[in-house]
Amino acid sequence: MQFGNWRLAFPVMLFVAAELMLPSQAQAAGGAFAVDDSEVGTPGECKVEAWTSFAHNNDFLAALAPACVLKLGIPIELGAQVQRSRSDGAWGTGGTLKAKVNLIPLAGHPFGLGLAGGAHWDLVTGVSTGGFVYLPATIELNDKFRINLNAGWSYDHSARLNYLTWGAGFEWNFVKPLTLIGEVYGQSGHLPAVEPGDPPAPNSIREPRIQLGLRYTPKENIDFDVIWGRNIGGENAHWITTGVNLRF
Repeated sequence: MQFGNWRLAFPVMLFVAAELMLPSQAQAAGGAFAVDDSEVGTPGECKVEAWTSFAHNNDFLAALAPACVLKLGIPIELGAQVQRSRSDGAWGTGGTLKAKVNLIPLAGHPFGLGLAGGAHWDLVTGVSTGGFVYLPATIELNDKFRINLNAGWSYDHSARLNYLTWGAGFEWNFVKPLTLIGEVYGQSGHLPAVEPGDPPAPNSIREPRIQLGLRYTPKENIDFDVIWGRNIGGENAHWITTGVNLRF
């Protein structure tokens, strides 16, 4: 499908999903936010998250991420993400497959702990572009405020580099139906090698990335997000993101 047709189909897909949605329990974070929570839903629950991000340097990203929880001995959330992006004027299309399980339930414990991992591909060439695994932890201070912490590893296949990944975020449901969500995250490791005579790789690849957003939840099974971000792709730019999350 050409990108122009995809942009036309995108709002239609959201409209159809909204018409089909059923009441469900509200989910944490997710969507365009990078710092994950520890929770996994009950088998049979599904969600579709979609967002578009615009940077002041003309970079762009649009993503669609469906996921469902299956009973495979234990509840496992299996998801995928397809994204179309523009970086330094070059367009690309990528895909991700991801799985997540809950190791320690948040209910009845001082914190919840999960395990998640996945792999990335370039959907144009079919080449693997990397993989990741991380531990998400959630601490619920009360029914309105929780903290999410992530620690893990990722592999950049193109640059042949390993990175230590980290993240911390909060969710504050200060008044229904609004939730303030903030996060800082990043990766630590070597910069990519460059050819002789080429400019050095930007250190922003390793610098912290920040997002702060407001989530509006008019019903328990739908969210609307507006997010400001800084350096979210390692390019040292300001971003504005809008997103919709549906659960059924």
